[in-house]
Amino acid sequence: MTSRFAAGVRSHGREFFRARVNVVLLVVLPIVLVEGFGRAMGVVPDLPFMEAVPANRGRMLGAVFSTAFITGLLGLFQIVSAQRADRRLVQTGYSAAMLLATRLATVAGFGLLVATVSFGVLRASLSLDAPVVAFLALILAGVTYGLLGVLVGAVVPNELTGSLVLVFIADLDGFLGVGLRNPPAVKKLFPLHYAQTLFESAALDGTVAAGNVVGGLVYGGVLAVLVILAFRQAMRTEGVV
Repeated sequence: MTSRFAAGVRSHGREFFRARVNVVLLVVLPIVLVEGFGRAMGVVPDLPFMEAVPANRGRMLGAVFSTAFITGLLGLFQIVSAQRADRRLVQTGYSAAMLLATRLATVAGFGLLVATVSFGVLRASLSLDAPVVAFLALILAGVTYGLLGVLVGAVVPNELTGSLVLVFIADLDGFLGVGLRNPPAVKKLFPLHYAQTLFESAALDGTVAAGNVVGGLVYGGVLAVLVILAFRQAMRTEGVV
């Protein structure tokens, strides 16, 4: 079983890296987003109700947004682009649970890579009070959105429609209440809330609130359960699950 799992992950990884545009998506886009957000918010004046210098806030937002959104897109494409092939594998007796596990492991690996690039770019221009916790929070953001992308892909089996759904959620999630000391209460319902709050507190003052850690893990756990249910339904073919 272990060898089949490893072979599945390697197969998904090789298939992904065959397209050079995917390498650009993983490595170049995070750099563009982190620096782009920093420069865009750098023109905003430093106002009393803002928690950090706008340019620094922009770079932090860019790091979180790039890690989450790119991993979410990869999760979406992992499911949608291979759904027919996955159904055929399930029909021939391949375990749906093993197939999903290899997909999720591949997405998690991509998320780790994007988080590493985003974190490296951020560290080059900004000193963080608790860098290890901030990095782990980025990984949490990536994994959370990776699960969300897989869920959207299983429910909306179309790359364009699924991408639009993910863009809409990510835009609201990333920018709702950005820079404010007291974001609106509805922000807690979005996937990035706990990971983003954990990241910002670790980066700005080195504090780690247990509530954000637990909240982020619980949110991810709920998404994982929904992913399992949605994937099983998507793979259901004439009595084969």
